Amino acid sequence: MIGEASFYGLYLPWLMLWALAAWPLAWGARRVLAAAGFYRWVWHPALFDTALYVLVLYGISRAAFLLS
Repeated sequence: MIGEASFYGLYLPWLMLWALAAWPLAWGARRVLAAAGFYRWVWHPALFDTALYVLVLYGISRAAFLLS
């Protein structure tokens, strides 16, 4: 996980890029779960959304680690 990506001379850590990639995936999963009525059983939706984002980010970073 150590390293940077260079975009036009701007160095960004890989975790920041993975966090940006995880955001639309978590947003899509949240929309699907909301459409399915899953949020009726969720006690604290904001906490659940944060946990979902963290799990998606973990999955992306773990997959990148295993593929490298």
